[in-house]
Amino acid sequence: MSKIKEIISVLEEMAPLAYAEDFDNVGLLVGDQESEATGVLVCHDALENIIDEAIAKNCNLVVCFHPILFSGLKKITGKNYVERAVIKAIKNDIAIYAVHTALDNHQEGVNKIFCDALGLVNTKILIPKQHFIRKLVTYTIPENAEEVRNALFDAGAGTIGNYENCSFNSKGIGTYMGNEHSNPQVGERFEFVQGDEIKIEVTFEKHLETKILKALFKSHAYEEVAYEIYDLQNQHQNIGLGMIGELENPIKEKEFLLFAKEKMQSGGIRHSNFLGKEIKKVAVLGGAGSFAIKNAIQAGADAYLTADLKYHQFYEAENRLLLADIGHFESERYTKNYIVEYLRKKILNFAVILSEENSNPVKYL
Repeated sequence: MSKIKEIISVLEEMAPLAYAEDFDNVGLLVGDQESEATGVLVCHDALENIIDEAIAKNCNLVVCFHPILFSGLKKITGKNYVERAVIKAIKNDIAIYAVHTALDNHQEGVNKIFCDALGLVNTKILIPKQHFIRKLVTYTIPENAEEVRNALFDAGAGTIGNYENCSFNSKGIGTYMGNEHSNPQVGERFEFVQGDEIKIEVTFEKHLETKILKALFKSHAYEEVAYEIYDLQNQHQNIGLGMIGELENPIKEKEFLLFAKEKMQSGGIRHSNFLGKEIKKVAVLGGAGSFAIKNAIQAGADAYLTADLKYHQFYEAENRLLLADIGHFESERYTKNYIVEYLRKKILNFAVILSEENSNPVKYL
């Protein structure tokens, strides 16, 4: 038997909450993480009928893609679908956990799943995340440098793209003099010490800062650790919204849309004017993606698939790419399958169940 918080740890390995957008509401939304888990039900939207399904299947944790609680609730009286779902979950001791943009922004998340469904290759992030990388600079004696570096690497520092254990090391001369309260590793109190030091520089994702500083202080030889942390302007190439990739072989526009409709099981596709060119390079963004039309154009996409486009936004294609709205649910349809597969590989001692309910509120004639 596992506690809900242990399953949450697995979910946060899959989709770190730090990856989520600031506007989002992810993580544990309802319930007690200290409760023993009886089973996990994975769904797209944690609606009232999903809670009923969880009750019937003895699952006291519902993992949903969309957060049922997005903006603040001032009253919970059951007057709308959100309040009814929350009330039923609380009454039946069912926890609700949402992943949403934490998984949207992940390199293997929503948009990679979208790309894989279309068979796209050579994929990369469409809008890399900004203001997410920091640099740590520290100084230590040569004899301590390897221990410090390894501790920082183990804590998650030093990853750049497909490379790990990255650091820059330079030699220099350090000086210090301790006061009456000091207990220097090298030298004595009130003694001016000058000696060889190694300057170590590593980058890290900002949510790891507490863990990395703890590793630094634990491994460092000095009583007082000298260090600096900088915010970098670099984009994080492996975290961000949307993806762009290529079809194995170019196909005509109408054929491409019919292909996408079949693969994503869309009830209908709204699209901009055909431009009379073949589609090879395709940008995708699961969910509402009108904000990324310009990014898709700048990336050289022949087509951009997303959802929730308004009338005037189709003009923004500017006759430079094929813009297509395949439906919000449809663009994210395989996400819950991915979550189930991930959890089943990590959790072996009780049931992880894929919801049988279709929560898509949009119907087609």
